[in-house]
Amino acid sequence: MTLQQEFSKEDRGKLPMIFRVTLLSLLVLTVAATGMAFPQETAKPAGQQEVAPPEGIDVYEGVVKVGLGKYFYLPAAKGFDIVVQGKIEGQDAGFLAGKEIRVKGALLKDDPSVFVADSIEIKEGGQYRNVFTRTGEVTLEDHLSARDRQGFPALTITSANKSEEWEGKGKVEVYGELTRVKTADGQEGDAIVVRDDKGKEVGTILVDNETDFARYYIKKLRLFDQFWFYLNVKETVDLKVRRKTRELFRADLLFAGLY
Repeated sequence: MTLQQEFSKEDRGKLPMIFRVTLLSLLVLTVAATGMAFPQETAKPAGQQEVAPPEGIDVYEGVVKVGLGKYFYLPAAKGFDIVVQGKIEGQDAGFLAGKEIRVKGALLKDDPSVFVADSIEIKEGGQYRNVFTRTGEVTLEDHLSARDRQGFPALTITSANKSEEWEGKGKVEVYGELTRVKTADGQEGDAIVVRDDKGKEVGTILVDNETDFARYYIKKLRLFDQFWFYLNVKETVDLKVRRKTRELFRADLLFAGLY
């Protein structure tokens, strides 16, 4: 019960003036103290991510297995994708693949699957040499968190003739196999082979664009033939071409994973 609720309006009118002034002063002090206890957060620029406080700094060592764009995978940091905000001696994270390193950093506050590198050292001749020190805020333009992926409904395609199964669906996930194809217009590119419940090929989804995050995960999944693709569905292939080639529709690839 608050101080205001403790006294009815009628009772407050009967209080001596000095007591009413004292009560009002207490209310003002209470509001002021509350504002000090719960300050408003300063708005962050769009896309910037908050890293855990300094006491959360961790260190991992080992040989980098996969690197692409601003992401790399280190077995010692199992379960994390390590992000490099900036260049490593003028190059992206692919530069680290196959190298023995030591990385210091912290987890993202809002996504504990992402480890932000604050510094990276490469081991050369038994000695570590610093090749990266983070100086800027973390921005993850193409990162797709596990929480965000839950909003992608699974797409079931049973026939190349049933365009209603994918048209207007927007962002979806579909299970398939990545392959290279030459399209009807003579262009070569990535495509996703989709099969029915019996394993029979239904058709292929033509991939127009791939994020670095998606390409990085495809490299991590190199030991698997089929997995889940997270897509942004675009235009349907013309019916005549579709019946001849079984090319279903075009899409942008946002992520690929085992689940």
